Amino acid sequence: MRVLWVTNVPLPEASILLGELPSPFGGWLINSSMLISKLDNLDLTISFPSNKLQKINGSSMKYYTFNNNINDIEKDFNHILNEVNPDLVHIYGTELPHTLTVIKICKKQNKKVIISIQGLVSTIAEHYLSGIPYKIQKNYTFRDFIKRDNIIQQKNKFYQKGLLEIEAIKNVEHIIGRTSFDRLCINNINPNANYYHCNEILRSCFYDYKWSSTKIEKYSIFVSQGTYTIKGLHYMIKALPIILKKYPSTKMYVSGGNIFKFATLKNKLKITTYAKYINKLINYYNVENSIEFIGLLNEKEMCKRYLKSNVFVCPSIIENSPNSLGEAMLLGVPCVASYVGGIPDLINHNDEGYLYQHDAPYMLASYICEIFQNDNIAKKISNNARERAIRTHDQVINTNKLHEIYTSIYQK
Repeated sequence: MRVLWVTNVPLPEASILLGELPSPFGGWLINSSMLISKLDNLDLTISFPSNKLQKINGSSMKYYTFNNNINDIEKDFNHILNEVNPDLVHIYGTELPHTLTVIKICKKQNKKVIISIQGLVSTIAEHYLSGIPYKIQKNYTFRDFIKRDNIIQQKNKFYQKGLLEIEAIKNVEHIIGRTSFDRLCINNINPNANYYHCNEILRSCFYDYKWSSTKIEKYSIFVSQGTYTIKGLHYMIKALPIILKKYPSTKMYVSGGNIFKFATLKNKLKITTYAKYINKLINYYNVENSIEFIGLLNEKEMCKRYLKSNVFVCPSIIENSPNSLGEAMLLGVPCVASYVGGIPDLINHNDEGYLYQHDAPYMLASYICEIFQNDNIAKKISNNARERAIRTHDQVINTNKLHEIYTSIYQK
């Protein structure tokens, strides 16, 4: 069976062969592609958008790049389909314009297509402005004005991408998801689609280590993203002064693209309205000495940061199934997460971590303090979360499940 993946980002091997730095995003594809490509009766090829059509021979699989210009995708992807002649095309993600184009091309060539749901931008757009004051929503920085990309415009861009996403979902028969949230969303858009449940395989590093309360930075909080509104950093900052009253030495580390620098004129010109709002909150609550923005981290650096943390927080205002939470649970880091989207499918409240109302920072603060003050609770939820995540993200089970899905579609 020949399977062609269409991904949003290149895998590290492809990036290196192209002479580029590997992307820190889409890491769950690495382990999954290696495992699925080792199956005896499956031939895997991976394609992704770039600036031109190109074939790359990797150590165990082939890669194709296609021009991301909307006018060239059809020509390039037809070429890829003719060369690879796949029995099945598996598209990861619905949020980028090339997804719908690829689906239409495959339909013309009678190729079987399946989509894996990552986020759901059509739904995310509805929640994008949660907790952001209207005055902040309509503000512009210099960068926002030039890019036409303030907070309201960002929400509108998600909405426009969502229209393409909805059309893409309506035009396929087979969809892979992993939460009750995405299943319900898919059912609302395309009730006739065949829905398959398959959990994610995470990055390999996170299967190899285990969190220990004796090796952490006490009273440290780790938040893995915060560069745009749906990651909920504004709520986490509102929770921080409540925590500091009880635990003054608390330190919060935030990874991801550092949009919060003001050091140089260039940094100031690149600042977003959301970043400006975050800095305003930091100054208002006088918590600047308790927050450190640590930038983009690679897989090993992320793993190290998780293991050093007293608690991991996922304060998002909407999510499907955040891999950051899965990685934290797999390591056994005590977790506090917002009760939104598909997150309740990943973690049992009070047993494997804590869930809280996303717009209630006082609840978030209370649960973090609960973990800080009680090592027995921290150890209990650490062990339970790790056991749950080992089952959820089992590499063999999830690889076999994906292969079963491919086989069932191939035989239809």
